[in-house]
Amino acid sequence: MPLPDSATLAAFLAASVMLNLTPGPDMMFCLGQGLAGGPARAWAASAGVSVGGMLHVLAAGLGLAALIAAQPMAFSVLRWIGVGYLAWVGGATILAALRGRERAHPARGGPAGPGRTFLAGLAVNLSNPKYALFVLAFLPQFIDPAGPVLAQFLGFGAVMSLGGFVVNGALGAAAGGIGRGLGRSRRAGRAVGLGTGLLFLGLAAALATRRI
Repeated sequence: MPLPDSATLAAFLAASVMLNLTPGPDMMFCLGQGLAGGPARAWAASAGVSVGGMLHVLAAGLGLAALIAAQPMAFSVLRWIGVGYLAWVGGATILAALRGRERAHPARGGPAGPGRTFLAGLAVNLSNPKYALFVLAFLPQFIDPAGPVLAQFLGFGAVMSLGGFVVNGALGAAAGGIGRGLGRSRRAGRAVGLGTGLLFLGLAAALATRRI
């Protein structure tokens, strides 16, 4: 896969980091598994979530590659749809942070082995339609339609999924203290939410004016 230019890569990495640090169902599930069963279950849950994310990426990449092959102009339409969606996500994230809305609660469970926890994490991610929509809106913004579309999609998706695996697994493994902290205060979560929303609004604006 050809390496993206430095501006595109920097924008992608910044957005991916903020996305992975934003509390959501996947992170809360991994935190809950860490609280309930310790680090091994947290990492198993995070692995399942990440594999589910890559399946979303593969499905979206296959569809996008076929679309570009059949209708090259459709890529430009998809990019503008993505700009609108990213702007909407950014605004909604900022509003949720300002209102102090709780996104999810850690999922607790009884004894379960790593295999069952992995499958549960896979199901949590695959059953989240918002993740599929986000992948389809987010990743095409960094794809060069003249290059190997599916390879680029999988490459960017792998970076995003690997980052999510590390973040969710590490937070879940340290869930004892982190979970209590999240439960007592919303300040850190609100700051991350505001930062994420502003980043996505900025990314949408940059894409709309073709700066990246």
